[in-house]
Amino acid sequence: MNVSGFGRRLAMLAGLVVWLSAGLSATAQETPASPPKQTIRVAVEGANPPFNYMDQNNELQGFEIELLKAMCEVMKAECVLVPHEWDGILRGLVNRDYDAIVSSLEITERRKRRIAFSAPYYRIPAAFITRKGSGLREVTPQGLAGKTIGVTDRSDWAEYLDQFYKDSEIRPYSKVDEANLDLLTERIDAVFGDRRSLAAFLSSREGACCRLIGNAPADPPYQHQIYGIGLRKSDDSLREQFNSAIAHIMADGTYDAIRAKYFPFDIK
Repeated sequence: MNVSGFGRRLAMLAGLVVWLSAGLSATAQETPASPPKQTIRVAVEGANPPFNYMDQNNELQGFEIELLKAMCEVMKAECVLVPHEWDGILRGLVNRDYDAIVSSLEITERRKRRIAFSAPYYRIPAAFITRKGSGLREVTPQGLAGKTIGVTDRSDWAEYLDQFYKDSEIRPYSKVDEANLDLLTERIDAVFGDRRSLAAFLSSREGACCRLIGNAPADPPYQHQIYGIGLRKSDDSLREQFNSAIAHIMADGTYDAIRAKYFPFDIK
């Protein structure tokens, strides 16, 4: 056996191992590990279908849950859902029990004094319906001048009509169902309310009498039932992240694909 040749081969092999180790070490240094995902704790009531609700497996589902998952994917964040009853949900946010509220939280001036809001991520449009064959086509104050409009008493819709439809007769009802019945029996000319409820009536057997005229006009705008993500006022960075995510999913079609599963009309 040639000992010297064996020794040379052994030395070459040891050198190769050292070279490979050095290369692997350099590669590891050049490719740093990805930073951990940001964790965002999000409170959801879970009792407001189809926006958010508990399924038979006691898991949160609904329109807002799907939207939230899409937003968290855009933000590359780990979102942890925190079921919380409606009472005290704002207090829990202020007390840092969680970081955000995604639970059909209407943006109001009163709430804005206590917490911050993201950009709106949905709104329920207000709409007018009338009987088929009534001839009504315009939803402007001028178009409904002289007409009798039914509306739920002491509501945002009644407030809107009282402010802008001064040439119409505004007839208040305790429930929108009562107004719909009077529309059916031709006691009034139109009903004004949230489009979701009115669409349910129009799809019923009784609602076959009637049709949608249109949403409230853009001018004057109906500025109620607009919903955003609730955040602490100090969390400016998180608010901007959510705003960017909302804009992103609305621009790329993700929002409309999710919305179409739950609502037959636009709620952006």
